[in-house]
Amino acid sequence: MFFKRTPLALLNLIHDRRKFLTSMAGVGFAVVLMFLFTGFMNALFDSQLQLLERLNGEIVMVDRLKTNMFVPRAFARRRLYQARSFEGVEAAFPIYISDANWKNPETRRTRPVRVLAFNLADPVLLLPEVTTHLSQLQLPDTALIDLRAREEVGPKQAGVVSELAKRQLRIVGTFSLGTDFASGNGNLIMSDQNFLRFFANRGPNEDERSFATADVGLIKVKPGTDVNRLVQTLQTRLPSDVLILPKDGPNGFVERERTYWQENTTIGFVFTLLTAMGFVVGIILVYQILYTDVADHWSEYATLKAMGYNNLFLLSVVLQEAVILSVLGFIPGFLVSALIYNAAAGTTGLLFKMTAGRIIGLYVATFFMCLISGAIAVRKVQATDPAEVFGL
Repeated sequence: MFFKRTPLALLNLIHDRRKFLTSMAGVGFAVVLMFLFTGFMNALFDSQLQLLERLNGEIVMVDRLKTNMFVPRAFARRRLYQARSFEGVEAAFPIYISDANWKNPETRRTRPVRVLAFNLADPVLLLPEVTTHLSQLQLPDTALIDLRAREEVGPKQAGVVSELAKRQLRIVGTFSLGTDFASGNGNLIMSDQNFLRFFANRGPNEDERSFATADVGLIKVKPGTDVNRLVQTLQTRLPSDVLILPKDGPNGFVERERTYWQENTTIGFVFTLLTAMGFVVGIILVYQILYTDVADHWSEYATLKAMGYNNLFLLSVVLQEAVILSVLGFIPGFLVSALIYNAAAGTTGLLFKMTAGRIIGLYVATFFMCLISGAIAVRKVQATDPAEVFGL
């Protein structure tokens, strides 16, 4: 029925091309604001999970008091040996994590980075670059560097020689992971033997490391095993100094990490508030656009009322304009936001995901933003008497 009639709403919008482009830019600006605020919030949360999601195991073991990956608490490695004796456990791998200062070989300034280490014979991380450089990583004082580390760490390529924890280190390859709250400016991967070379004797003011403890334990489960039941068995029968959780699932370690940052920090509240402010700014912008259009066609709307068209028809015209603006303004806003996401990911090393669910959610917000503006803008037309407009 819409296409059998004169597309009054569309013609009202495009009759003045300059004003139409300005209107699209206004809606697009509000869309970019909402994308930016929600994007940075989701990037901070998603980045905390990207390391955990790459771990090659179904069950995670950590110290009981380790509330999140940022907390540097280790547990007794023998708990992993004990876990291997349970039916359904295929293998158990220790992972060693430590913070250290990396010296930029160009500027000679030090930056904190996170070091990840494990036995190279253990398939711990789902990163093909680790497998490719196994032979080089077995050499003393070698490591891989994260391509998505911040620019402050300096060159990220094989052959770079610099200092880590005041000891010379040679980069033999790269991998791609990204930064988070715990990684500082980036990540390094090395063998467990090299880990001991760098962190076994750190000095009187720093914790010394050994193979007696591990920071994260990763448990591989045999095919066909009930993971949740095995988790309950391990948690019940192993000493209470460790926490054992499935890696994935509603009560898993990954979800626990996300929940911690959502509920125990102000990140979610701040960015949700900023997104709401972007929504309100959008309502104001679209209201000004639609109200100006209504004012420019005041006499035409009055004529329609005099001809017998009711307020519902006038409302439908303005709301159609709002819907058109929501679609045509969302497209450039989405494209600009995608470019900003890519630039921000390259600069910060954070994980910016433009998922289908998030895109649909923000379009729905844009749709209602324009509808609210249209409903407010049309109120004065509906209350106007045609006789007053024509001075009768």
